Amino acid sequence: MYAEPTRASIAILVKDFYTDIRREAVLAPVFEHAIGADWDPHLARMVDFWCSVMLSSGEFKGNVYGKHMALEGIGMAHFRRWLGLFDTHVRRLFVPGLAEAFLVVAR
Repeated sequence: MYAEPTRASIAILVKDFYTDIRREAVLAPVFEHAIGADWDPHLARMVDFWCSVMLSSGEFKGNVYGKHMALEGIGMAHFRRWLGLFDTHVRRLFVPGLAEAFLVVAR
């Protein structure tokens, strides 16, 4: 378990989390429609986002919430499932206090 956030630990979180997203029956179709086959730019952007939030790196510029809410077909069931998967991943990778810090942002 990681006790401190680093770019490397955040990259692991993003990679593992989105690997599960791509397998998840409810979420995969929405993300595949929006992203297509080339996930590398999205994953890099999400690493930048989480580094900006958790490391105060300032790398990310944009509106994650607005961008995702603009996707067609997104509803509360999608968000709940996304949050449940994210919860599982952060709690697996990070010590409890740090996992909670990630979850505050995610919520």
